[in-house]
Amino acid sequence: MKSKQYKIGITGLGPVGQILAVHFKEAGCDVPLLDKNKEKVNLIRHKGITLDGVIRKSVYFSKVNSSMDAFLENDLDLVIFSLKTHQVDGLLEQLEGRDLSGLRMLCAQNGIDTEQKFRPVFAESQILRMVMNFAGNLHAPNVVNVTFFNPPNYVASIDDTQGKVAQWVADTLNRVGLETMCLDSFSITDRVWEKTILNASLSALCGISRLTMREAMAIPDTVEIVEQTILEAIEVGKEEGIHFPDNFVKICLRYLRKGGDHFPSLAVDLLNKRETEISYFNGKIVEYGRKHYIRTPINLLFTNLILATTQKNLVLKKTKKPFFEEVVDV
Repeated sequence: MKSKQYKIGITGLGPVGQILAVHFKEAGCDVPLLDKNKEKVNLIRHKGITLDGVIRKSVYFSKVNSSMDAFLENDLDLVIFSLKTHQVDGLLEQLEGRDLSGLRMLCAQNGIDTEQKFRPVFAESQILRMVMNFAGNLHAPNVVNVTFFNPPNYVASIDDTQGKVAQWVADTLNRVGLETMCLDSFSITDRVWEKTILNASLSALCGISRLTMREAMAIPDTVEIVEQTILEAIEVGKEEGIHFPDNFVKICLRYLRKGGDHFPSLAVDLLNKRETEISYFNGKIVEYGRKHYIRTPINLLFTNLILATTQKNLVLKKTKKPFFEEVVDV
């Protein structure tokens, strides 16, 4: 199917969603967008999306929505979900009761089993999964600083019934320089675990320590924690039948040392007192470790510390109390 005939809806216009939107639009696709942030929607309507950093592009969009009804009126062929996992439930509530039988969806989220959150609304045969090997942060609501791209990305149909669609996605992105490889359902699971282990090894550590990725990987003490986190996850993954490449620990450390002098997404959310995706990073490693009776103390420590800190942050935001209160001796 030709790109210009394929309507690709994208919901969730953080860095991942905006990077994908720019490339699908550049490839000639009709790309309606959806985000609940009205300031961001208005900026994109009037100024488009700009990518800076290792990818430099600027694209305008004619269909930018803050309403699900208006978004779905575009007669979409494929919807890409690029929101945080804790935002999915609210979005799925807006989709309940609608006839989505002819719609395919692509989960463009980090973490293990994130595609399973969509199963109440979409059948397995409708779901594709993507692993992104690029990252960025927002300089403005419609401006993404793309901090790195370590190609390729990966895409697959999770039950192999939509292999032609997955291949179309890969071919379309390859034409505009966002190198992407189409895989089968078993291989994409391996890639999901590999990427999640990379995220789990550094994201929580940076959030708790307030060290950037580059700073954390420059200190032998924190590198030792990173390596032990990876080793725990590999042990669990192998019991799940995940096939890791030779020298995977060294590959991870080399990859992480290329990280820039910035915070990973989970750490940014924690530092800004927002919910995080920890339950689908370190939390999933802990969950599968319990399944196989494997202890994962470092991943458990990170998971529980992040969850406890997040819970306190959310309570404080609701009560509008300061994080620290002055104590006066009497």
